[in-house]
Amino acid sequence: MTKRPRVWAYAPRPIKPPEAEKRAVAAACEAFIDIILIPRFLPRIRPTEFNYPIALRGSWFGSAYRFSQRWRSDDPTALAEEFEVPFSRLVYRGPDRFDLHWFRHTGQWWPLSDGFSLAGALAEIEREPLLQPIPGA
Repeated sequence: MTKRPRVWAYAPRPIKPPEAEKRAVAAACEAFIDIILIPRFLPRIRPTEFNYPIALRGSWFGSAYRFSQRWRSDDPTALAEEFEVPFSRLVYRGPDRFDLHWFRHTGQWWPLSDGFSLAGALAEIEREPLLQPIPGA
């Protein structure tokens, strides 16, 4: 039995966005979270005996802007009182160019589409269920 030859695939290196663009993207994403995501997916916080969502937020993590959902557990035996789970991210590829990834239950990021403008990427997050948080109400 012969071994298969190793195949190397090209993976683009992360591009560090300029600070001015990081601030502009963060401001647009925070407005998107406040105006679109919170009213739709977390209109009010409803404590339950299990984990329940309490907040939606975004932050830069390297060359990607991640959208996360914060959860709380009131169970006294819980490992942590609060924890955060990302649900989608915008990977910076150049001036006003982003790749969209979604966060799988396995803890891995999977690419969904690439080459979006910021407005197009936010519209895709609003439209595509894979890129959205778990509804809280």
